[in-house]
Amino acid sequence: MAQIVMPKPSKSGHILVNGVNYYYAVYGTGEPLLLLHGGMFHTEMFGSNLTKLARSRQVIGVDLQGHGRTPLGDREISLVDMGNDMAGVLKTLGHAKVDVLGYSMGGGVAFQLAVQHPELVRRLVLVSTPYAQDGFYPEMLPQQAAMSAAMAEQMKETPIYKSYVAIAPHPEEFPKLLDAMGTYMRKPYDWSADVKKLTMPVMLIYGDSDMFRPEHEVKFYQLLGGGLRDAGWQREHMSRNRLTILPNLTHYEMGIASQLVDTALPFLDGEGRAKS
Repeated sequence: MAQIVMPKPSKSGHILVNGVNYYYAVYGTGEPLLLLHGGMFHTEMFGSNLTKLARSRQVIGVDLQGHGRTPLGDREISLVDMGNDMAGVLKTLGHAKVDVLGYSMGGGVAFQLAVQHPELVRRLVLVSTPYAQDGFYPEMLPQQAAMSAAMAEQMKETPIYKSYVAIAPHPEEFPKLLDAMGTYMRKPYDWSADVKKLTMPVMLIYGDSDMFRPEHEVKFYQLLGGGLRDAGWQREHMSRNRLTILPNLTHYEMGIASQLVDTALPFLDGEGRAKS
C-alpha cells in the first residue's frame, strides 16, 4: 500500500478558547474551509482528501477537545460547547466567514457552530452526521454506551490508540478520554428543532452502508426543506440543500473515500444553483 504524503501546514499552533487549548493547522491557499475530524482521531485522518482539499482551499484543520494535539483538560466533552468554541478559534485566526466540512463527531461540532454562529458559516457539509441519537441503528447504542477506561488495554493494538499516542500531549490520558467519550455518547439528544435554524446551504453526505438508518438521513434532509416535493421543470422548486448517498461505503470509510471531496467541493464552490 502506497504511503500517503500529507501536506505540510503553512501555519499551526494552539488557541485557548473557553479553557480548551485547541491545536490548529492551516494547509493550502484559497477560500477558507474549516475541516473537523471524527471521534477518536484528528485532522490527518482525512489522508489524501486533506491533500485534495488543500489544492484549491485554505484548509483550517482543528483537533477537537481531547483529540490529536489538543489536550482533554477537565471540561466534559460536549458537541454544543465545542461548536461554540470553533467560533472563538475562527475569530482568533481572523476569519469572518468560512465554509465548514465536518465528519461524524466533527459533523456534530460543525452543526452546532452553524446553529449558534450562522454568520460565520457560508456553506456547511455534514458527512455521516445524525441530528438525533435515535438516528443510529439500535445495536450501535449499547456499543457506544460501553465505551470507558476499561477498554484502554484491549485497544492498545488498534490504529486509534497508535495514532493517539503518536501525537497526544498527554498519551497517558487515553483511558480518561475513553471515559469522557463514553459519558458524551450515553447522553441522548435531539436537535431537530435546531435543524430548522440553519440559514446557509447544507449538504448531507452518507455512505449507503453507514451507521445511521436511511429513514433518519432522509428525515434530516426533509427538516432542511428538501425532498418534500418535485423540483419542477425549471428547477423552480429546487431546495438549496443537498442529500448524497455514496455507494459501497461504510461509516468508517467516509473520511478517506475519494468520492467525498469530489462530491463536497462542487457544492462548497457554489455549483448547482445553491446560492449562499
